[in-house]
Amino acid sequence: MVWLPFAPAASATPGCASSVPFTSGTEGYDTFRIPAVVRAANGALVAFAEGRRDSAGDSGAIQTVSRTSRDGGCTWGALSVVDSNGDATAGNPTPVLARDGELVLLTVHNGPVSEKQIMSGQASAQDTRRVFVLRSKDNGRTWSPARDITAEAKLPGWRWYATGPGHATLLRHGRHAGRIIVPANHSSSPPAGSADVGTEAKYYGGHDLYSDDNGRTWHIGFTDDRTDGVVAANETTATELPDGTLYFSSRNQGSAAEHRVDGYSVDGGRTLVKPYQVQPAVSGTKVEGSVLQTTIPWLLVYSGPADPATRAVLQLRLSTDRGHTWRPGRTLTGGPAAYSDLVQADPGTVGVLYETGAAGPYETIVFQRIPLGQVR
Repeated sequence: MVWLPFAPAASATPGCASSVPFTSGTEGYDTFRIPAVVRAANGALVAFAEGRRDSAGDSGAIQTVSRTSRDGGCTWGALSVVDSNGDATAGNPTPVLARDGELVLLTVHNGPVSEKQIMSGQASAQDTRRVFVLRSKDNGRTWSPARDITAEAKLPGWRWYATGPGHATLLRHGRHAGRIIVPANHSSSPPAGSADVGTEAKYYGGHDLYSDDNGRTWHIGFTDDRTDGVVAANETTATELPDGTLYFSSRNQGSAAEHRVDGYSVDGGRTLVKPYQVQPAVSGTKVEGSVLQTTIPWLLVYSGPADPATRAVLQLRLSTDRGHTWRPGRTLTGGPAAYSDLVQADPGTVGVLYETGAAGPYETIVFQRIPLGQVR
């Protein structure tokens, strides 16, 4: 199938700059968290989040929910439950538009257990982290049942597991065009005889998944499993540069945690050119972030909190040399802010879906439209 970079879509409302697709304390959910956004084949924007029913905590009754915008993110349709796991967790939404025009969404499930229990090996095979894929043939209106792909996506020695969160990437250039890339992370089991229990930050590591058949079968690509304590890759985002190179940017749980770590792949995500390296030009607290190659070939954009001590000051950072160096761009809010995801809302506009609030960062998930000429 030959796809177009941007399908026609209804124009944004004149003067529309931002909207609020998710507000905590509404729709039967205590908190909405973990934003992700994708542009569908018909030009609609589909925004995802975790709907946390009973509390803001990372475990418990958590569903993946979505809303759709047909006017560029100015207004949003009704909330829909995309994936659920009873009174347990179905989250970490990681969506992508596949080459065949269908939306593909990866999520991760676990039972009524905590991340600490999973990392220390105390969770059962049923309750530990498992990976699922869903598909939509109608631009996100309805979804197939979640299909378990854990056997393809997770190595036996891994305990914790998370896709993204945030958008996945469809490669459009070079010999791997059409391949789906899902950035991900995991934790490893301590070696035999070690006094470690597995909850130590050094056991976090990074990897990616790839699919060459529109998300029907999956393979593990690179892995980055150092235990030096300096680099410990965690939540990860990726984008394709104009020459087909993949750029990965990851939260770091190691001792260089005030900085991001990043890496490149020139073989479609199979390997990294070299292991993740500390990126001193992108600093902030430990938090997820998002990266996007824009329609301007020389402009790469990162979104994430810039405050070094707390989740606040959601700022764009810009690179004109393929992610090697970065400089500050536009600040979206000086107040509390946390996770975010970037999307090319239309050829001239970047969309940022991000967690923010007045007293804390998890009060709302806001969508902001930024013309490319105003990202600075």
